[in-house]
Amino acid sequence: MRLPRLPVKVALPSVLWRMVLDPKIAHNDYGSFQSPGVGASAHHRGVEIASVALPPGDAGLHGHEGDGEGEGDAEGARLAGDMTQSDLYQRQPLLPPSAKNDTWAGGTKSGGLHSPTREYYDDTSGDGLAIHRNGGLVSSTSNGMVQIDMPAPLREEPRFPKEKWKTFVAFLILVINFLITVTSLAMVHERVPDREKYGPLPDIFLDNVPAIDWALSVSEVLIVISVYAVLIVLVFHKHRFIVMRRVFVILALLYLMRSITMFVTVLPVASVTYYCSPKLNSTSTAVVVQRMWQLFQGFGLSINGKHTYCGDYIYSGHTVMLTMSYLIIAEYSPKRCFPVHWVSWIVSVSGVILVLVAHGHYTVDVIIAYYATTTLFWIYHTLANNPTLKQHGPNNFLARCWWFPLFQYFEQNVGGPVPRQYEWPLPWPRWCHGKHPNRNS
Repeated sequence: MRLPRLPVKVALPSVLWRMVLDPKIAHNDYGSFQSPGVGASAHHRGVEIASVALPPGDAGLHGHEGDGEGEGDAEGARLAGDMTQSDLYQRQPLLPPSAKNDTWAGGTKSGGLHSPTREYYDDTSGDGLAIHRNGGLVSSTSNGMVQIDMPAPLREEPRFPKEKWKTFVAFLILVINFLITVTSLAMVHERVPDREKYGPLPDIFLDNVPAIDWALSVSEVLIVISVYAVLIVLVFHKHRFIVMRRVFVILALLYLMRSITMFVTVLPVASVTYYCSPKLNSTSTAVVVQRMWQLFQGFGLSINGKHTYCGDYIYSGHTVMLTMSYLIIAEYSPKRCFPVHWVSWIVSVSGVILVLVAHGHYTVDVIIAYYATTTLFWIYHTLANNPTLKQHGPNNFLARCWWFPLFQYFEQNVGGPVPRQYEWPLPWPRWCHGKHPNRNS
């Protein structure tokens, strides 16, 4: 037996009724919408509601119990006009969120959407995502289009500026301090104890190793080789001017301190065979200038016959140059060139040992020179590679070094550790630019 089909009345919430009576006739992913006129019928909306019972508060939306279709159309248009903006955004995901009380109709002069409050999200706050309103990056117009304002690109200063004039200033400081050193030696020579009365001081190494005169010349040849290797690294380094500044400043400080230490304490000659020029028992300005010029021409080396003045012991200049050469090569040459680093280390150690074998310095001179060079090199680069240490602070005890203001002047614009990058130092020929237009000289 087949039962007759009875009409079923379903009570829907008011929100669902608004969804049913949505006046949109077109919907796509781009968020466009179109509101039909008031006279549009339910048939055009594509919804059949004849057999659905209206909720108590919404009676009269459509033809029910004899009511006409025009009355339902008018009520549907009223509900469409009363649709809140939050309901609209459920169907328009690309529209920006708006204020809580913004409505869809009649909010602006154009009769469209209210101008929404601008918002953007910032994940830098400690409590999660922070919402910033008014002045953000997202905005909208009255026709429902979303406009995203792109910020202007920031122009950052180069992290490793060349500052060639600072490099020149550092070179001048090095030359001045080297002149101070040779001036100190020119005056110390007259104060060296008489070799006929005072022999070499007791030394654990010199007393047990016989002097070999040619060892000093070999040591100075190794110094020249190491210096040339350092020059190659400096010239081909991409940030050569920054590295040169550092080398000049560190060497200038070492020479300045050496001029003081060898002037305040004069030791007897360590070698009994090394030639020393006779003393004049006077230190007139003309004599000092003549000795300065002779020492300056020989760059402090004895292989060229210019270094014939004695007394420059504390501390060893040979050890300073050998140690400094190795530190520069190890710090600024490519890491994959570790065989070069080992060769440089072997050359430096061999040169220092040869200086002792030739009795050119006391052992304490070598120890103090190594300590002063490595400590100054590492402290300087620790400060240079950590931006927080470039400023005075209650816990930055390295800023109390007497040369810290000089360091700040030369390193204040360097933005961190200098990368190991290299390039050809000279401009490329034109035919190379023709084949490789993007090559930088």
